[in-house]
Amino acid sequence: MNNDMDIQTQQDIEAAVFRRLLDHLRTHTEVQNIELMIVADFCRNCLAKWYLAEASERGVELDYPAAQEFIYGMPYGEWKQRYQFEATAEQLQKYEDGQRRKQESAG
Repeated sequence: MNNDMDIQTQQDIEAAVFRRLLDHLRTHTEVQNIELMIVADFCRNCLAKWYLAEASERGVELDYPAAQEFIYGMPYGEWKQRYQFEATAEQLQKYEDGQRRKQESAG
């Protein structure tokens, strides 16, 4: 962390990085949420839930579909219809294996 950076500049940079992340995810619709969950343990829906939680914490009225639309750049149902594929048995197994490993290491 650069100690010379003021908090406003840091927050501006963080916000810009977040916008770039959203743009990247919106551009790369071929990357499925299940793949993100397998590799990174989060997906676009997680981002929508985090966005909703942060809005709520700040007293901003927002519902989950609106948060999803912000993250996806369109209504979730539309994104799902256009870009989401059925998860394969292999993907589901990898996801379950990862969740099991996470539980084992936590407990």
